[in-house]
Amino acid sequence: QVQLVESGGGLVQAGGSLRLSCAASGRTFSTNVMGWFRQAPGKEREFVAGIHWSGGNTRYGDSLKGRSTISRDITKNTVYLQMNSLKPEDTAVYYCAATNRLLTTAARNYDYWGQGTQVTVSS
Repeated sequence: QVQLVESGGGLVQAGGSLRLSCAASGRTFSTNVMGWFRQAPGKEREFVAGIHWSGGNTRYGDSLKGRSTISRDITKNTVYLQMNSLKPEDTAVYYCAATNRLLTTAARNYDYWGQGTQVTVSS
């Protein structure tokens, strides 16, 4: 099993920034890719960004492309999502996820999920 714990969410004004963290523990060696997703009320969960643990290759979804950066610290088993120029429509619960598959954007391909952290952007 892999445990994922997100942190760093909160309330921020439009135009502001937040950095989310996801700490992984357990059988992390069984995972290849870490991803960030978000889900707003009444909407489907959508892919935000993903990163390979080993090579650091990244992939971004359309929602925060150009306004976010995903990174990882292997020594800390932690993945980060830096979000800038936030907009009210970025308000959602942000989830960290892990998979042993290729870097995929589909939520159904991720095996492990954190509990989520709320991000609220005020106008």
